[in-house]
Amino acid sequence: MNGAETPRDDVVVVGGGLAGCEAAYQLAQRGLRVRLVEMKPHKRTPAQTSDRLAELVCSNSLRGAALSNAVGLLKEELRRVGSLALRCADETSVPAGGALAVDRERFAEAMTRAIEAHPRIAVERREVTEIPAERPVILATGPLTSDALAASLAAAVGAEHLAYYDAIAPIVSADSIDWSRVWKQSRYGKGGAVRGERAAPAEGAARPEPTASPEDAAERRDDAEAGDEAYVNCPFDEAQYKAFVRALVASEKVEARDFEEVRYFEGCLPCEVMAARGEQTLAFGPMKPVGLTDPRTGRRPYAVLQLRPEDEAATAYNLVGFQTRMKYAEQLRVFRMVPGLEEAEFLRMGSVHRNTFVDAPALLGPAMELRALPGVHLAGQISGVEGYVESAAAGFVCAILLAQRLRNEPLRPPPPTTALGGILTHLGRKQPSSYQPSNITWAHIAPLDPAHGKLRKRARYEAMAERALRDLDAWWAAG
Repeated sequence: MNGAETPRDDVVVVGGGLAGCEAAYQLAQRGLRVRLVEMKPHKRTPAQTSDRLAELVCSNSLRGAALSNAVGLLKEELRRVGSLALRCADETSVPAGGALAVDRERFAEAMTRAIEAHPRIAVERREVTEIPAERPVILATGPLTSDALAASLAAAVGAEHLAYYDAIAPIVSADSIDWSRVWKQSRYGKGGAVRGERAAPAEGAARPEPTASPEDAAERRDDAEAGDEAYVNCPFDEAQYKAFVRALVASEKVEARDFEEVRYFEGCLPCEVMAARGEQTLAFGPMKPVGLTDPRTGRRPYAVLQLRPEDEAATAYNLVGFQTRMKYAEQLRVFRMVPGLEEAEFLRMGSVHRNTFVDAPALLGPAMELRALPGVHLAGQISGVEGYVESAAAGFVCAILLAQRLRNEPLRPPPPTTALGGILTHLGRKQPSSYQPSNITWAHIAPLDPAHGKLRKRARYEAMAERALRDLDAWWAAG
């Protein structure tokens, strides 16, 4: 960055979205001088239309408000610890049933006014094209980080650790699965030779028995390390499979926005794109039944949709290989055709969209700092969270941890029993496959002690929320 040298006690924050504004405000509230650099109005991303800070570019909804909802808990926690974003959201809210929604114009005005009026925040309007030399710095440039800055970040951390698209599969709650219809077994968990795979047959041709591919060897090794019961298998007979494929192909999809060039990775295609390539494509891809035997029939199913645990306690499972662009209502309809998921509770819906983010578990240290670049911190969606509230929360947590470090205090992150702590849990949790951003879910929050006994879902979530707020208040009071 050009300009005069910044005093040692200043922090530079790049990006004036939710995460950047929240981080700048929290640092300033703790006596630090902050320089917030925002490229508007000199340059905008294709999604932006306003020159205000904290512009909400997609929806005006901050999602559910109830404490039995993980994002509802996160919002309440942010209120209790003095979040600027939640204060402005509450001041500009509009009727939205059980959700918190805002008047977007008034929300952005309130955020901009609060930031520009703060005596310890200086706002600079210019584009940053490379990682600033000043330290410390927080990069909070959002999902549409400019190509130049993304290239600078990729050069610093390795291009293989920076992604430009989300390909997210849905997540379901474990206790909403019909366990009488599924079973646990990893492919090859009982052994078996790996042979070459035949190509999927042309449409109309007889369907050969699927066999394992050479590429499956790595999967077999991963499964062996994970144990024979790493996966949950949802079996399809032929009629169920073909009906499911037809539903995928016919479903309503989210259209790509004008600035989103649809560039699907062959190794991470939306499930409906695979289904449209031919009736048997999924049966020879993520739904191949190779190496699996249904213990109820003693036979291999026609096809299988596998679920993989999202957390060590296996409280949630993702639909392996089922990233999707289907509309949310369509996801609920189509995925509840899967045997065992007829009444599934979806903790996260699937999506595929443009988004710049890092491999957080591999790159970020405990203060959300790049291990390869001391003093460079990441916040918001570029750090690997998903959603408005989560972005503000990541900005808050990053600022709190950085302020502790600048005061030479021991790091005191939010407890893992809280939703704020769950942000850090997700950013630090190595995933079975490539890292993907996520909205906050109950799977990110430490489970209840077994002494609580087996509670019904709503009662369990309410107990977790009660514990979270109690632990948050104690953490904040000690602070």
